[in-house]
Amino acid sequence: ISDTAKRLWLIYVGLTIAETILLKLAGMSFFDALNNSMSNIASGGFSSKNESIAFWNDSPLIQYIIIFFMFLAGTNFVLIYFGLTGKFKKIIQNSEFKWYLSFISIFTVIVSIVLFTTVNLNETDIFHPQIYGTLESSFRHALFQVVAIVTTTGFVTGDFISWSPFVTMFFFGIMFLGGSSGSTSGGVKILRHLILIKNGILEFKRSLHPNAIFPLRHNKSVVEKPIVIHVLAFFILYLILFIIGAGVLSLLGLDFISAIGGAASSIGNVGPALGTLGPISNFDSLPVLGKYWCSFLMLVGRLELFTVLILFTPFFWRDN
Repeated sequence: ISDTAKRLWLIYVGLTIAETILLKLAGMSFFDALNNSMSNIASGGFSSKNESIAFWNDSPLIQYIIIFFMFLAGTNFVLIYFGLTGKFKKIIQNSEFKWYLSFISIFTVIVSIVLFTTVNLNETDIFHPQIYGTLESSFRHALFQVVAIVTTTGFVTGDFISWSPFVTMFFFGIMFLGGSSGSTSGGVKILRHLILIKNGILEFKRSLHPNAIFPLRHNKSVVEKPIVIHVLAFFILYLILFIIGAGVLSLLGLDFISAIGGAASSIGNVGPALGTLGPISNFDSLPVLGKYWCSFLMLVGRLELFTVLILFTPFFWRDN
């Protein structure tokens, strides 16, 4: 355990130093490079500029560097260790990583097409007008925002809720995705989604063939039933907490879009939300009780729900 912890810390610190150096060479000041790198690898999302990474919209190189390290921050750190030791076969064979890469690729293509073909943001995006006019810029901003939301890093290069109602709804949906297990990302995590999807497919097969045995497998290993039940319980609890979270925010005066966006963003530790809590704004407009409530949601979401919520059960305080 000690050796594993040391290796993971070395990877974490090494990625932070590497990104700092690359960002400095790409044109950032050392202060900005260091702060954005520490925030990036931690999937924190806080930038040294009020405009976040949109401040460097005139530097595609800086944004591509940040995209690359956001992607790494959302990757299982064990796989990064395998990559550094030359065990690339284990990375290629890992089903969670393949789906993680596939999701980002598919989502980026969808948002890129919308940006390039239908969205005119010269007047609606207050960050930097006329930045989506080319195929490259549309692809870059789409890729950046998809990776930032999926990995729950939360950096922004533009006001993505002004890109179109479809894109707004699309980003709201992927707020529930999360990065890979064993990464610094928040959210539900892709592994849990895969287990839920595979179990759902197997339930159809069991209905058609009630006497057959269909074990659920992940990376060629059988997933035991208690793990599947735990994932189902986690997902249901996550949705219940999201609904309650949005309900409380609406009671505090937020409109529907801002309430559901704020709840999804807080429990998933995403960063930017929707409506009045979107990319061009922040959570400062929340009332005091709203700030306490979102702080609670962020804490519960980061600590994997059960760890915190078990403190509110009588069983935890009952003497054995």
